[in-house]
Amino acid sequence: MSRTPMDETLLVTKALSDRHRLRILMLLTGGELCVCQVVAVLDLAASTISKHLSVLTGAGLLLARKDGRWVHYRLALSAPALDWLRAALARDPAIRADRQALKQIKQQAPEDLCRQQRPN
Repeated sequence: MSRTPMDETLLVTKALSDRHRLRILMLLTGGELCVCQVVAVLDLAASTISKHLSVLTGAGLLLARKDGRWVHYRLALSAPALDWLRAALARDPAIRADRQALKQIKQQAPEDLCRQQRPN
């Protein structure tokens, strides 16, 4: 069964109705990230991040690329939608803190981050 425009709109609006998913979208405005990097910034369980990424991907907001055992995500948003999100969230303290944290996290290799996050 194909989705109607109303169904598509509801998927997107539901995906945007969560604070963590908005934070993920804003993190990805800087380019592609692996799951480990998103986990490190948001300090949430990998399973929680994966669920949020699945919702965003299902709504057509993200694209995923598998590279060996790592999955990398990037935005699939149109420029107007992305411009609106950036403007709406530009002064949000959580978004600013996430950007600062991401600068530090990007200095580490994703492989090292993944190894650090895995339980022994």
